[in-house]
Amino acid sequence: MTESLTVDRMVPIPMRDGAVLYADVYRPVARRCPTLIFRTPYDRTGLGMYGTFALRAASAGYAVVMQDTRGRGASEGVFTPFVHEREDGYDTIDWVASRSWCDGNVGMFGGSYDGVTQWQAAMSGHEALKAIAPNVTASNYHHGWVYRGGAFQLGFSLGWTLSLAAHNAARDPSVPQETREALTDALDRLPETSRVLPLSDHPYLDQVAPYYREWLRHPTYDAFWERLDVSRAHSTIDVAAFNLGGWYDTFLVGTLENFAGMRARGPVDVRDRQRLLVGPWPHEGLFRGNPVGEWNFGGRATAGALDAEGLQLRWFDRWLRGADHTDPAVLLYAMGSDEWREADSWPLPGTEYQDWYLHSGGRANTLHGDGLLSRETPGDQPPDGFRYSPHDPVPTKGGALCCNPVHLGAGVYDQRSVEERSDVLVYTSEPLDRPVDVTGPVSVVLHGSSTALSADWTAKLVDVGPCGYARNLTDGVLRTGHREPGEVAEYRIDAGATSNVFQPGHRIRVEISGGNFPHFDRNPAAGSAGSLQTVHHSAPHLSRIVLPVVPSDATRPYLGGS
Repeated sequence: MTESLTVDRMVPIPMRDGAVLYADVYRPVARRCPTLIFRTPYDRTGLGMYGTFALRAASAGYAVVMQDTRGRGASEGVFTPFVHEREDGYDTIDWVASRSWCDGNVGMFGGSYDGVTQWQAAMSGHEALKAIAPNVTASNYHHGWVYRGGAFQLGFSLGWTLSLAAHNAARDPSVPQETREALTDALDRLPETSRVLPLSDHPYLDQVAPYYREWLRHPTYDAFWERLDVSRAHSTIDVAAFNLGGWYDTFLVGTLENFAGMRARGPVDVRDRQRLLVGPWPHEGLFRGNPVGEWNFGGRATAGALDAEGLQLRWFDRWLRGADHTDPAVLLYAMGSDEWREADSWPLPGTEYQDWYLHSGGRANTLHGDGLLSRETPGDQPPDGFRYSPHDPVPTKGGALCCNPVHLGAGVYDQRSVEERSDVLVYTSEPLDRPVDVTGPVSVVLHGSSTALSADWTAKLVDVGPCGYARNLTDGVLRTGHREPGEVAEYRIDAGATSNVFQPGHRIRVEISGGNFPHFDRNPAAGSAGSLQTVHHSAPHLSRIVLPVVPSDATRPYLGGS
């Protein structure tokens, strides 16, 4: 069905505190219909990424409201990430639901920060909001947006803030020209900007983005973050949610957490109204094809080939129009076997969490060392050590990143150049004689000690092909609390999640180090001299990676919805 459309520009929508937010409304002519809302800080008029979906939805009989969030684009007020989105979302939905062209059924769509606006609106409890489709977004804005494992997500947090601040400054005549220039220069030289210490020493941000300094004042999960935490509100969020994500997206953990949390703890009547789609994509995965980093997953892996926009429209048809569509609860792209698969839950049913132990003769440094990964429990083995230097930290090379492809390219990259470093411990299995399907959350249990009072431990899971290409899959970090120098303690590192079939002839590899910069900031407790970090892996200190290995019947080939 194709509709004749009318477009209303610069429509004022009043908020409870008197601020006016502006929107463009695309809608079918002269009839009431369900309405989709898109609230964005990225300029509602730039019909790029989500503009095509908006026009497709409007042509299919939806009214679509494209709104600038507070303090962005044409909207009044001051933009402070996260803080106003719940109330502003409620007020926007309330205004929309009262229009003569809205039939009272409201949905929301969009990704990244536009996913924040959806979840926060859902937390407001407005009864007209029936369904959302958040793409590549977080759940806990402390662990998963600004920080992760206690470390500051420097590359993303600083780069994203600079980008938004430079955009705002360019449109604000009250911002001095020297501030505008400083913001642009800082963004263009992000690798050098990331090395600035202390982390708050960016005075040009204070006028246009004071929230950056505020984030740094809250390094631990406290009341500042608790109020915003979507995961704490799952039991009260009464909406259907279609979560879309990518294996190489920085917010993957939040995407998975929102789906699993709503299925387990949401109101009973919406637990079965949750859906999950994850592809082999970076943050912009719905709008980009291959390569993902430097890896080509093939045409079938793209969102276009899957028609992800069409799947979202089917979702809204189901929950806003009552259409009788049947789609799988979970749709995943399995790397390694390169296929779309469907399942009934996440984590997958029948998952076996296997311990793969770290072994060595005390020289696991570099990929040329004697580090071994095996299901066998280690005997009496010497530990491995490396020196962490804040002046020369292990560099970031691909992974689940956002949002600066010039300086921090997300996705797959050959890790061998990183693994040549002596401050990277490398543990590799023997070539596999059968496929190993690793699908689910990955964790590393590490028994470590450091000469510093606090240390960072990083872990990375890698698929090594027969030719030696080391394809990164997941990574994680843990910043430890204060310990006595040399004290051995057990640490569990959340290393993200993946779906990858390690094929026969391939090897499973784990990297352990003390940095991943500038993805994460450098641990200030190490001091200028750095620290000596030691990994212990003989009894009782059995260091290991815990892999979610699934049986062959845990998933089914995806044949499309009905």
